Amino acid sequence: MEDRDAFLRASWANVLGNLLKILVEGSVGLTFGSLALVADAAHSLADLLSSLVVLVWGRLTFVGPDHNHPHGHERIEPLTALFVGASLVALALKLFYDTATALLTGPSVRFSPVLVAGLGFAIALMVAVYWYTERMNEQVGSPGLSALATDSLNDVFTSMAAVVGVFGVAVGYPVLDPLAGGLVSLLVLKQGVEIARENIDYLVGSAPPEEDMARIRHAIRSHPAVEGLHDLTAHYMGTEVEVEFHAEVDGELSLRAAHDVETELRREVRSLPHVGDVHVHLDPSGLGEWKDAAEPHEAGLYPEHRPDEAADAGSQSPEGV
Repeated sequence: MEDRDAFLRASWANVLGNLLKILVEGSVGLTFGSLALVADAAHSLADLLSSLVVLVWGRLTFVGPDHNHPHGHERIEPLTALFVGASLVALALKLFYDTATALLTGPSVRFSPVLVAGLGFAIALMVAVYWYTERMNEQVGSPGLSALATDSLNDVFTSMAAVVGVFGVAVGYPVLDPLAGGLVSLLVLKQGVEIARENIDYLVGSAPPEEDMARIRHAIRSHPAVEGLHDLTAHYMGTEVEVEFHAEVDGELSLRAAHDVETELRREVRSLPHVGDVHVHLDPSGLGEWKDAAEPHEAGLYPEHRPDEAADAGSQSPEGV
């Protein structure tokens, strides 16, 4: 419940922060004809939409498994973050088009101290939103909030670029205003691609980084009952890692002792960062990988039927038939 409350507070902070930034920068930019400020406000318009999506969809992450979602709703968050990234890419292309148009037709911006005040307010606001979102996300660990925090920091940089445009207008070089708008579009494009790429890995079930795999192997092999390890696989299930492996143990262990080992292994691996579900298979030591193991009857686990017995059984028929 605490994680859910922190997630909602941070999401609302992004929604309200972006809304206020749009109102201030948009009105000032339109009033004085600054493409840099209008572009920065448009960037925040996409941020507002993204933060609303994270708020509405991301909260489902805190809903437990149900009949239709037996693994929970963890994949919803990277889906929302992917939407953030895609929105930023689309917006960046639109801003770049507007920049090219302004350079061809000539800028029409005029300077006013209000431009400086509006930009100063926008920068201070986004710094505060970024700091608050990062602080809340230290507790939650949400990729959706991480995307919004990164985007808030990106807002600070784009506003800094807009400062260059306003400065150009102040010193008699109004062409710097659309150029600053173009720089904003490139920054937005870069950030959108990075966010989208990261969350595509979550959605398609990519393997975690090698350092995470090393921690998983160490946790398994550190158990005193484990004599070997094979068929280890791990992949993202949403933002969490699902792990499956075969651990080799003494073949003479009792069923109860084997159950205890399996429970301990599962607990140890699940205690690692970002690990969700864990599937443990215990094999008698020395069997190797499952595809190389002998069939059950070859290993002597089940008694074989003698061919003559099978033939005798097949030749007998009910009397009178």
